[in-house]
Amino acid sequence: MLADPAEFYTVYNSIMNLDDKVRFVTILDKDGVILFGGQREGIQNYLSEDDQKKSIKHVTDAWFNRKQFSSGLGEGKYAMAEYEKVKRFTFPLKNSNHIVYITTEPDVDHYSFVEDVLKIIESI
Repeated sequence: MLADPAEFYTVYNSIMNLDDKVRFVTILDKDGVILFGGQREGIQNYLSEDDQKKSIKHVTDAWFNRKQFSSGLGEGKYAMAEYEKVKRFTFPLKNSNHIVYITTEPDVDHYSFVEDVLKIIESI
């Protein structure tokens, strides 16, 4: 179970370095509290700070609400939403109540990106 800030940094840094199109990487607990992360320097925020907090809360609630179906469907691997300006990804961290929340530019190749992120998470 991840709890060490050094492990959080490893996840954050590894994902940030996957592709220049990664905008934002953060690790959240089940209540939507940011445990570690940040955004790439020089990018434009599309949401106000208040809307960013609401978006994070929405992502967290949605992910943990999905868990109620895991006994029938199996454990979730990731969720993705595509918008005009960004793609948004949510990945669970194994054996924890933490998730990795990522936003990218909309033209990121999400198939290979998802596979690469899953490899990073599996290696922790």
